[in-house]
Amino acid sequence: QVPLVESGGGLVQAGGSLRLSCAAAGRTFTSYALGWFRPAPGKEREFVAAISRSSGTIGYADSVKGRFSISRDNAKNTVVLQMNSLKPEDTAVYYCAARRFHGPIASVPTARNEYNYWGPGTQVTVSS
Repeated sequence: QVPLVESGGGLVQAGGSLRLSCAAAGRTFTSYALGWFRPAPGKEREFVAAISRSSGTIGYADSVKGRFSISRDNAKNTVVLQMNSLKPEDTAVYYCAARRFHGPIASVPTARNEYNYWGPGTQVTVSS
């Protein structure tokens, strides 16, 4: 069991920034890669960003490259998604997801079914 909980969502105007955090319980946090997903209206959850166990491998969706930054602090059992230059189309519920790995990975998983654990989500709303 890897309980996950997101925080930091809210309402922001276009061009602004938000910092999302995902906290996990337990000492096994360092065994997991962490990802962020969001659904477009009426769509399934889509990949946003992910980071490997020791931050050696990072990936972003093309739509957020240059604007979002993912990082993690294993000592605090948290992963952070810093979102800058936000656009109205970034509006969504953002979900934190975890996948266990045993060592370094060449690329982060980007598909929903590659993750085993999910948080309940945090709402991000960007107004125009």
